[in-house]
Amino acid sequence: MTKNKNNQAIWNTRIKNDSSKLFQKIGNSIDIDKRLYKEDIAGSITHVEMLFKQKIISFKIKNKIVYGLNKIEKEIFKKKFDFNKKYEDIHMNIEKRLFQIIGEDAGYIHTARSRNDQVITDFKMWIRSSNYEINILIDKVINDILKLAEKNIHTLMPGFTHLKNAQAISFGHYLMAYVEMFNRDKKRFISNLDNLNENPLGVAALTGTSFNIDRNYTTKKLGFKRPSNNSVDTVSDRDFVLDFLYSISVCSMHLSRIAEELILWNSESFNLINLSDKVVTGSSIMPQKKNPDLLEFLRGKTGSTYGNLFSMLTILKGLPLSYFKDLQDDKEIVFRSSDTLVGCLKIFNEIIKNISPNKKRMIELANLGYITATDLADYLVKNHSMSFRKAYQKTSAIVNLAEKMKKNLNQLTLEELKRIEPKLTEDVLKIFDLKNSVNSKKSYGGTSFENIKKMIIKYKKQQ
Repeated sequence: MTKNKNNQAIWNTRIKNDSSKLFQKIGNSIDIDKRLYKEDIAGSITHVEMLFKQKIISFKIKNKIVYGLNKIEKEIFKKKFDFNKKYEDIHMNIEKRLFQIIGEDAGYIHTARSRNDQVITDFKMWIRSSNYEINILIDKVINDILKLAEKNIHTLMPGFTHLKNAQAISFGHYLMAYVEMFNRDKKRFISNLDNLNENPLGVAALTGTSFNIDRNYTTKKLGFKRPSNNSVDTVSDRDFVLDFLYSISVCSMHLSRIAEELILWNSESFNLINLSDKVVTGSSIMPQKKNPDLLEFLRGKTGSTYGNLFSMLTILKGLPLSYFKDLQDDKEIVFRSSDTLVGCLKIFNEIIKNISPNKKRMIELANLGYITATDLADYLVKNHSMSFRKAYQKTSAIVNLAEKMKKNLNQLTLEELKRIEPKLTEDVLKIFDLKNSVNSKKSYGGTSFENIKKMIIKYKKQQ
């Protein structure tokens, strides 16, 4: 490595004394933002190509800079690059190494550019890639849920409101509710890309530049849809960060809800599902235990994604325009949340593949709690010309009778039912069959077997 006479902080011509060691420790972000090296190099190469195109730098200088940047990228990839905290961040570390490789011509790299537009360009590109990565993982989760749902279209279980038995439902239909959640998450991450796809490069520190640059060229080359409109807003904007963190928080919340439900269902009290040994842990003292630790991990991690979102909101709430050092924390917050969600989605994907329903227990539990009472009320409306409120009262009276007799509704005889409603005939007994109950809900979005099949096919086509 050749000696670099510019081996000082870039502003040392103005600020004569070195920063205190404490300031250097606190002020540098290289340990965090070195993850942006690919985006930083791609942005810099595009920038100097644009400078050459606009005749701001020569062909020779452009080629030397591009050569140096490509060499640096290989060094970082091979872990042969020396990240120096003295140079604060990934941008200055790369620039300083460029000086070492090609000499003074490296100084042209920052023409018509500031770290303010450089970092936000890098950051947007990184978040854009992370959006795509997360959606790929969500697709995998959806696919595995679809497989489990398809196997369990005819698996009957109780549906709950207030954690009380409410109405009979298909386990497959229940699983499809999770598909809907994750599909909305996908849409959120996709919609983020629109606001994200404004190119910041070229707005410089906050006012733009007097150089004859071509922002449309860099926009196209870097995969953005359009250049940003206002230079002041561009360097201070972190709405795209909030959008990303919010999307992560909502997706984490869905994972947490599902995890909580599966934890309950796996307990001896419910015993609705079984988890394979691949996704449970044991106890240090109780030999019989198989604990759903991974599900608890998912539930717990949601708190950190909420905290990261609120941290960013708090950072932004009192910032005047335009750029402030406060914004340096945005990258650590985003990386932390993104890593958390990526890890959680991978874990959940593994869990879904290792779940099996306890069908016998599902039926057993579904037969408790007078779960077909609503079916009876609907039957009275359709077959005996009652208003729903009158049918509701009649059904309540029948439930009270069953409760008094310590029977479930499907255990009542026709004669016993007639004590409450004399007009009832033999066909009413079919109402209490769980399969009939589930399959009768043919309204769009309902739990009938045909509806479930159609929804599974629909989502399979979308994947």
